[in-house]
Amino acid sequence: MRKLVSVVLAAAMAVSLSACGSSKPAETTAAGAAETAAETTAAGAADAAAETTAAVAGSGIAKEDLKVGFIYIGDENEGYTAAHYAGAMEMKEALGLADDQLIIKWNIPEDETCYDAAVDLADQGCNIIFSNSFGHEPYVMQAAAEFPEVQFCHATGYQAATSGLANMHNYFTSVYESRYVSGVVAGMKLNEMIADGKLTEDTAKIGYVGAFPYAEVISGYTSFFLGVRSVCPSATMEVTYTNSWASFDLEKEAAEALVADGCVLISQHADTTGAPTACEAAGVPVVGYNISMIATAPTQALTSASINWGPYVTYATQSVLDGTAIDVDWCKGYAEGADKITELNAAAVAEGTAEKVKEVEDALIAETLHVFDTSTWTVDGQKMDTYEKNGLEYISDGYFHESEFASAPAFDLVIDGITDLTK
Repeated sequence: MRKLVSVVLAAAMAVSLSACGSSKPAETTAAGAAETAAETTAAGAADAAAETTAAVAGSGIAKEDLKVGFIYIGDENEGYTAAHYAGAMEMKEALGLADDQLIIKWNIPEDETCYDAAVDLADQGCNIIFSNSFGHEPYVMQAAAEFPEVQFCHATGYQAATSGLANMHNYFTSVYESRYVSGVVAGMKLNEMIADGKLTEDTAKIGYVGAFPYAEVISGYTSFFLGVRSVCPSATMEVTYTNSWASFDLEKEAAEALVADGCVLISQHADTTGAPTACEAAGVPVVGYNISMIATAPTQALTSASINWGPYVTYATQSVLDGTAIDVDWCKGYAEGADKITELNAAAVAEGTAEKVKEVEDALIAETLHVFDTSTWTVDGQKMDTYEKNGLEYISDGYFHESEFASAPAFDLVIDGITDLTK
């Protein structure tokens, strides 16, 4: 689960996100990473957990003595990692850190290599270490147990609260909000296509390229679909999985298969330009993930659901400087600037889309709109008024309380209107 910007992302948009850059583990400082990005551009249990966290809060450290480590699943040419790197750069500028105070481990797989990277960063004097991929979590926890004086922050994970480690933290964002908004953009496009006679209401079938059948992906495609249906109620959706976070070829093939099956618009929870490449060739509108896909699909890319990691990385790093506790689980959304969609493609979106997006975003910020409002979806024809998971009741006050009990997504229901092609 990783399952999201800055000038660095412009470099990533121009190239195939799975084909560029080294896939081997590497280390740079922030300065080295910036040089690489420039070269690429030139070439193309909450209370108890809070108490244990507070126990590690100390007197803080001087800014000039701070070192920050990053463990990334990819590099700056892969959209998901590029978004994380952009957040790191936002933090660096906000806190006034020097380039050599940030040490970055690139292309770190979800295996023992991650543990080795974490240990090396701790040995180099890093006071706080961030890791960005779901499968990194057990290795980060292993290192956290060995270096109790170092803060470890893991994106998309779920085990910090039960780990017993006061220096272990999970973070994510309410990305289901930006997926919902991007779904509204897609639904507006479907309505335009229906009005233009390109399809009928009963043929408004869309496709979704997912990475893995995890709750994060299910939550994401469901929120996207609910956004679509909020403006185009006849829409249906087919979902397929690549079982890879980032495979250009698999994502392209999955999108091509969905289009061949009659899907008239595609979205994705996968990290490369594979699906947008297929959609541009087929003349099918597409909604991306992490970064703008306009450079890849100039006539078909509508927008992308995206995450701004800067608010969290800045908050956690400032906490280390101040000697204050870091939340065991952190999850923020539109209201805090942690979620957004990328720019709307004026050449592709339907008329009135910008105005509708503003309306929906304002409602999310005001909390007058809840993405998983139970009046808008059913399972096997039945409205859900209760859903217990891990001893917690997620449905109350008329909606599913996603990411409120923990940072990691929990919604894993397949609602009516969505077909999982792998089942």
